[in-house]
Amino acid sequence: MSPFSRFSQYFTEVARTGSLRKAAEVLHVSASAINRQILQAEQTLETPLFERLPTGLKLTSAGEILFDDIRRWRKEFSRTKERFDEIQGLRRGHVTISMIAALSEGMVAELIAEVGAEHPYLTFDIRIEDSRNISEQVSSAEVDFGLLLDPVEHTGLEVRAFAELPIGIAMPVGHELSQQESLSFSDIASYRQIIPSEPLMVNARARLLYNRYQLLETPSIVCNDVRMMRELIRKGAGVGVLSLLDVLPDLQEKRLTFVPLQGRTAKPLTLALCVAPRRQLSRAAQIVIQKVIVLMERLSQ
Repeated sequence: MSPFSRFSQYFTEVARTGSLRKAAEVLHVSASAINRQILQAEQTLETPLFERLPTGLKLTSAGEILFDDIRRWRKEFSRTKERFDEIQGLRRGHVTISMIAALSEGMVAELIAEVGAEHPYLTFDIRIEDSRNISEQVSSAEVDFGLLLDPVEHTGLEVRAFAELPIGIAMPVGHELSQQESLSFSDIASYRQIIPSEPLMVNARARLLYNRYQLLETPSIVCNDVRMMRELIRKGAGVGVLSLLDVLPDLQEKRLTFVPLQGRTAKPLTLALCVAPRRQLSRAAQIVIQKVIVLMERLSQ
């Protein structure tokens, strides 16, 4: 049971969407019920919380103060529940994780399923985001921890563990280069290229390599989605520059081959587990983090 009133839910959703109708759709209540709660609050507080504009509802200065306070109260209550969880042991608990899309298949899902089986009373909130959004969510303590690539130096992040993930060439099983231990980028010059583009993190590494070896004129397919790239490679459409993390699900199922690139220009990606500095983590979050660290250590081997 949440200690927060129905009004706080209505108010927060209207502030987020700027619309009574949109808030009503999200909350599955009537717009008139939401409007009635807001009008009653404005009468009680003796100040308007929203500006009624032709384009929608916009928070007034008083509304912004209330919105910030409600968010802060919710965070504080979340920490209070975490402390209650410590008293209760692991008979209950909640873990919020933000991670990059590349981790949505394979080992992390298996790990969460394993933890859920061991501790059936734990609940999870899993968010798939890009690395920039994950950094923001971790530093603002919206999540217990984040898994992101190449974290920049940031006072709002504490790196608990990291794994260096090599850049290499993904190719179909049985490809003539698949038996090599490592490759030079020039080794793939005669093959059709499947080139990663933005917003993929590996794009910047790939562009450096293509520019250095002047292979951008090679017949190619440019793609901004890792899953599509992997499917094209599996179908024999070409070879592609990807990180080990990108192809891990296919390697486990023996659907692709991956050969690391040699040389300093093929700088690996860094997968990092980050938390907010001085964040007091619940016992449940600590258990999950420890298991993820073990998983990352296996990736580095």
